[in-house]
Amino acid sequence: MLSDTAGYWTPVALSADLPPATVIPAWTPAGSIALWRTQSGRVSASSDRCPHRGMRLSHGFVRGEALSCIYHGWSYSPAGGCIRIPAHPDLVPPETIRVAGHKVQESRGVIWVAVGEPLASQPSLDDLLPLRSLTVEAGIPALEAAAGAKIGMDGLISIADCPWVRLLPTEQAGRTLVHVMIEKDRSLSDRLTASRIAEAVRRQAEARQKEVE
Repeated sequence: MLSDTAGYWTPVALSADLPPATVIPAWTPAGSIALWRTQSGRVSASSDRCPHRGMRLSHGFVRGEALSCIYHGWSYSPAGGCIRIPAHPDLVPPETIRVAGHKVQESRGVIWVAVGEPLASQPSLDDLLPLRSLTVEAGIPALEAAAGAKIGMDGLISIADCPWVRLLPTEQAGRTLVHVMIEKDRSLSDRLTASRIAEAVRRQAEARQKEVE
């Protein structure tokens, strides 16, 4: 399990959910972020507030290699610096105007964002492929009970009745984002079965959560 003091990587989204030139809201235990991919395919994780008027950057848009605020169009590079202010097109924005960024890595179809300074790399998912993500209105203990297994040192929960399906969870203030992973080389039929099983685990976890509230 993760230490309360050590930094770590948290899985915030699946690669398939972030096509080029898009931005989506995402969440880490350190707060909400704007997760975005440039037109060329680079993934960045930025603070979710524009320093101009505090508008959420996850409501913005991506053009080329920049993330722009939807309010006044201030644009930021993947490194976080402001590169354009539409109301002052001839102004070179000062370096002090910038948004905080987070370390981000993309591996095996999962996008990971660093919380603090990670002491280790993200867990290996070499034998697994991402299937889908779902939000569970329950905490990890209820999810473990529904799956019939505890979360492992690799951050994965095996489903007792279907061990070739794994759950990659991250808690989100009273709920849990779950990335459903499946063993490689499984058939389309298996993928459909895995999706149904994950939905059943979600329902059971939510029912258990209500019992303890």
